[in-house]
Amino acid sequence: MSNRKLVKSRDKVIAGVCGGLAEYFGFDYTITRLIYALLTIFTAFAGVIIYIILWILMPSR
Repeated sequence: MSNRKLVKSRDKVIAGVCGGLAEYFGFDYTITRLIYALLTIFTAFAGVIIYIILWILMPSR
């Protein structure tokens, strides 16, 4: 069983949400941020609301 925990990353650009997701799933930070930016643009900026919610809900390290 894995002891992974979804937390904000210390490698932050704004709040550490994308970095935390990248660490949790084992992806590259840059790729995760690029995918997030593209999804935000193509979903009429719904990603901004999701980012703010994750910013509030995700614990810090």
